[in-house]
Amino acid sequence: MSSTTKRPGLFIVLEGIDGTGKSTQAKRLGEWLAALGREAVLSREPTAGPWGRKVRESAATGRLAPEDELQYFLNDRRQHVEELIAPSLAAGKVVILDRYYFSTMAYQGARGFDPAEIRRQNEEFAPVPDLLLIMDLDVDSALERIGARGDTANEFEKRENLEHCREIFLSLKGEGFVRVIDTRGTLDEVAARVREAVGRHLV
Repeated sequence: MSSTTKRPGLFIVLEGIDGTGKSTQAKRLGEWLAALGREAVLSREPTAGPWGRKVRESAATGRLAPEDELQYFLNDRRQHVEELIAPSLAAGKVVILDRYYFSTMAYQGARGFDPAEIRRQNEEFAPVPDLLLIMDLDVDSALERIGARGDTANEFEKRENLEHCREIFLSLKGEGFVRVIDTRGTLDEVAARVREAVGRHLV
């Protein structure tokens, strides 16, 4: 499905390396849209489903073999599309995702897979978002934020890995449905940048 395909709902994805505030800003965006009277569905990947749980557990216990990890992400996403994303869009809702297949391109791309091939495999079944927000921050600042929230970098958050992932995310910025959001500044300042980008898509 192309990003120009007409459908009743609005599909917004927030991406970026760990520590950029995606989850916080996705929640704020959902609250803002609800205040405007729009029905928003907030979700994330990996999901809490059986495949997503396996991936999340691996972040703490040691990453899966690369081929297994990629397949688990695909299985999790296919279920997510079928059970939540596609039905919600068909019902005219705004779907806000904290991570999607662009994260698979970045994080599995950093493990040696071809990001373009990962994208092709996903877009065979996963709808392209109407708006992709790349939440951007330099890696040093992102790692400081991870530490400040009391976390330690997990297997997906090593410096070299994050540098490579950031490069892959930023390689998307020339595409028409992509907006890069500078996540430096206060939460309110970043939220205002997100709302400005999203507001152009509201009808």
